[in-house]
Amino acid sequence: MRVVKDLKSSSVVIPKGTIILETRPFAHVLKSYYRYTHCDHCLKTNGGKLLKCSGCQYSHYCDRLCQKQSWVIHKSECMNLKRILPRVIPDAARLMARIVVKLEKGGAEEKEYYDKYCFRKFKDLMSHYSDIKNDPKRMEHFTCLHEVLKEYMGEEALPNAAELLGIYGRICVNSYNIVDVDMNSVGVGIYLGPSIIDHSCKPNCVAIFEGTRISIRALVDMPQLDWANIRISYIDVLNTTNIRRSELQSSYYFLCECEKCKEPEKFESAAICPSCDEPCSIDQDSCKGCKKEITSTFRNKFNEVSQFTARYLENIKNEAYLDVSKTCLKRHANVLHPMNIQNVRVTESAFDASINLGYWEDAEKFGIELIPGYLHYYGEIHPSTGILYSVLGKIQLNLSKAKLALDSLSKAMKILTITHGEKHSLVRENLRPLLSQAIVENRK
Repeated sequence: MRVVKDLKSSSVVIPKGTIILETRPFAHVLKSYYRYTHCDHCLKTNGGKLLKCSGCQYSHYCDRLCQKQSWVIHKSECMNLKRILPRVIPDAARLMARIVVKLEKGGAEEKEYYDKYCFRKFKDLMSHYSDIKNDPKRMEHFTCLHEVLKEYMGEEALPNAAELLGIYGRICVNSYNIVDVDMNSVGVGIYLGPSIIDHSCKPNCVAIFEGTRISIRALVDMPQLDWANIRISYIDVLNTTNIRRSELQSSYYFLCECEKCKEPEKFESAAICPSCDEPCSIDQDSCKGCKKEITSTFRNKFNEVSQFTARYLENIKNEAYLDVSKTCLKRHANVLHPMNIQNVRVTESAFDASINLGYWEDAEKFGIELIPGYLHYYGEIHPSTGILYSVLGKIQLNLSKAKLALDSLSKAMKILTITHGEKHSLVRENLRPLLSQAIVENRK
């Protein structure tokens, strides 16, 4: 594990982009959806050339080295995985099983230092035991997982129900979604040191993954390393305050009182004033800008469009449809403010759908329209903003718009070297070659 040392003096500045903590997981699991395309150990794709475990016929690996390194934990599950085939064990149950085995083999005493003198053990992770017990959905999930684990491992191999619930609770409130370079969640991991970090909807740090390795990187310059003030975001912050708070309350059992949650919302649910084009609240009698009355006709139209959009966004969680996205955006015109969360989300959907279909002109248009929303909600220095510029630049290269591509890719490089670092595969293997291509194209 890598820890920033000797940065406690108030005179020392931690520049943005600094890695303040870097470590491997205490336990992790590859999502079963990716078991044929990703290595079960390092979670990378290796170009799709994977070796299958001859024992369980379930797990796949990059090479013999990954298979050997994985055997420490895989040997306890290999025959169990084979025995239940063709059924697939739920990801959460497999992670719980791995933690049970690790704790039995001395993992309970494993320490991970996040500071020179401070460390975390698995037992130090909050389990929210009482909250879980009083959460019907979580308890139903736990009961199902418990039954699965009895069949998978055997009841005699499991700790008592209370201890198992404690493990489940720690997973629920401390696990990290492990994402690939395209920000797809490919696995779940428990990280002891990073578990000390609290949430903010306006974070000063970000968690970045390279395979299973997590790096906590500073998004802003900081005068000192003070873990009490280090914040990452547990959720996607592109949402209204009410939705963010509701998600945090239901998943992590706390009411967020961060700076962003206390700020008044200007755009999140705003209409666009028919008279002055400024954002206005549909719940008010008049626009604060021009003082013109908000008519009941306009209010009804706004509510109708908003409800239609909400249904669409709920239905496309797994797949975006370009034609319906375009229909939504047409209905938004002169009703929803361009920075309204729903408008940004539908634009995002249209952008993704255009890329999937190879409609590069549409993709460029929607990508450009997304930029103001990403800058406002994510901020200038954020992985999502950097990746947007990177994808937009690649699209512009495909459209032979070298000058625009160079501008977009240069902005992406400025952001992603801070959020990911120059050595990250996203920058080294994806972004840098694109930027070099754009530079060459501009010289022609």
